Amino acid sequence: MMRKLLLIGIVSAMMATISSCDEDTVGIGKTLTSNVDLFSIETDTFDVATRSMIVDAVQAQNIHTYLGRIKDPETSAYITADYTTQFTILENDADSIFFPEDQILSLDEHGNVVADSCVISIHLSNFTGDSLAAMKMTMYELAKPIEEGRNYLSNFDPEEEGYVRTDGLKYDVMYSVTNMQQNDSTRKANEGRNVIKFVLNKPYKDKNNKEYSNYGTYLMRTYYDHPEYFKNSQSFIKNVCPGFYFKTTDGVGVMSEIATTRMTVYYKYMDDEEDDDDDENEYYDMSFFYSTEEVMQTTHITNNEELISEMAKETGWTYLKTPAGIFTEVTLPIDEIKLHHENDTISSAKVIFHKMNDKTELAEKLLKDPTTLLMVPKDSVTTFFEKHQVPDNVTTYLATLNTAYNSYTFNNISTLINVLYDFKQGGGANYTTEHPDWNKVVLIPVQTSTTSTTSYSTTTSSISAVHHEMSITSSRLVGGSENIHDPVRISIIYNKNK
Repeated sequence: MMRKLLLIGIVSAMMATISSCDEDTVGIGKTLTSNVDLFSIETDTFDVATRSMIVDAVQAQNIHTYLGRIKDPETSAYITADYTTQFTILENDADSIFFPEDQILSLDEHGNVVADSCVISIHLSNFTGDSLAAMKMTMYELAKPIEEGRNYLSNFDPEEEGYVRTDGLKYDVMYSVTNMQQNDSTRKANEGRNVIKFVLNKPYKDKNNKEYSNYGTYLMRTYYDHPEYFKNSQSFIKNVCPGFYFKTTDGVGVMSEIATTRMTVYYKYMDDEEDDDDDENEYYDMSFFYSTEEVMQTTHITNNEELISEMAKETGWTYLKTPAGIFTEVTLPIDEIKLHHENDTISSAKVIFHKMNDKTELAEKLLKDPTTLLMVPKDSVTTFFEKHQVPDNVTTYLATLNTAYNSYTFNNISTLINVLYDFKQGGGANYTTEHPDWNKVVLIPVQTSTTSTTSYSTTTSSISAVHHEMSITSSRLVGGSENIHDPVRISIIYNKNK
């Protein structure tokens, strides 16, 4: 198998310029030959079947988390997003990052260390909807950490599953994406977006019923009593702060993407180090705890499954709809492609999915088109996301929206066709019965992360992570069982040995 794939890859590279010149290979002609060539090149096209595929839930561990409630103009359904997050501690850096060893000046009447204040701030990035919509959110303390090693889907409800502490912290806040109470300079510094703040300064009781003046005081005293709890994120989450749940409780009109959630503890301390005047120095300082990709974050999506199901029944086109809504299933005509070409090499297989531009004005405003699509074999969808895989251009591929052509183009999926065909050939007489989705792939809207490496002054970027698109997006693609437009086609180039 590996030798065959290597040969296919070599031939694919030779034919790259032929297969990528334009949007269709039909104009190349049925046969390009030369008497002196060792092989001939043939082209053909085949119709591709597509349908909408309902998705009840997707992986909720993502690059970003989401918060808010919006009315979908296509379905009139309300989509609600809530999220949980934990906080990071950098390994072995606790002594330099957190509370100083100098004398704390923030003390209560008994001489015990206290925090002047503790604030959790939510920093917004992108949003969909009305930036002035009045929204209400409730923050709950988690009773226990959301564990690693489990795959959390977007229907994961921390309240229903017992992760929310019933007697723990609970704060409400009203907010809008744009805070009109901020001055112009502050609003400009935040790119026009609000920073939502929870001030955790009411008395707090820990899980052992020990009372503190506020949550920041609990963190500080725990730090001095058990500094080992602050040596890394895992220990901090397990022993000190399991995290928080942020739930949309009122309002409609905006869905926000969260850039980061930060917890800040404010205090005053004295540095014993003498200055030139031999005076002691007082300082006001703060310690930060951040949500990052390294700790557990989940987004809980509530959608109207009945209305989503009705959309998926439409047969004149197919849908791409997020979050956790509809994907497009594609049946590749592999048997037709290989018929009479069993011994030929498929050097190129291009398929284009055209987007339909017929949204209403409101839908056009609220529902952006997915930027990036992942093509993955249907029976590998769950494994791909659970194992945090990235596209390999063998069986999984990415395509980005071409706004000039209103289309998503997968330039060469020839290796995928060959691999799936070989699986079938080697799978025995009952293979297609046992694997009814053997020739099906799924188009899934995704977000990607990239990493850059520099060598000899040359910087290259590569995809480091792929996650489900969790923001509000929607597109209709040409296709479906009752498609009235030009059919979806796959264009093939064969190399035939003479």
